[in-house]
Amino acid sequence: MGMTMAGLTAAIQRHIDKDMEKTVAESMAEHALGFFGYYDRIIDNALEPTDRNLFYIFQDYNLLTTESEETTLWDGREWRIHYWRFKAELAQKAASYLEDDEEEVDSPEFNIYEDIPTDIWNRSDDGYEEPLF
Repeated sequence: MGMTMAGLTAAIQRHIDKDMEKTVAESMAEHALGFFGYYDRIIDNALEPTDRNLFYIFQDYNLLTTESEETTLWDGREWRIHYWRFKAELAQKAASYLEDDEEEVDSPEFNIYEDIPTDIWNRSDDGYEEPLF
C-alpha cells in the first residue's frame, strides 16, 4: 500500500486538526496502521466498536473509504463483506504533506526577539543581586 507512519501522521494533522500535537496524531496513526499491517484493506468485522468509531472519523475527514463485496454461501444465501481502505490518493497527498513540512519558512511574526539588543538580558549591569535564600 505504501502508507507510512510519518505520512499518515501528517495526513491526520492536515485533515483533522492542524494544531493537533504530533504525539496525538502519531498515536492515532499507529493505532490505525496496527490494523492494516502490510495490507491495503481490512475487514470491518475485525474492529471493536471504539475502533470502528475512529475509522468513521477518518472517513469523515477523507482519510479512509469503505468497500464491500458479496459472495454466495453454500446454502444459497448472499453474504456481504465490508472492508476499510485508505483513500487511493492519500499516500501521494501524505508524501506531499511531508515535503511541505520540510520547507518551513521563518515567519516574521515569530521572530519577536530578533530586534531586541542582546545586552538587555544581562542582569549584572543593572545592579540586580540574587537573593541569598
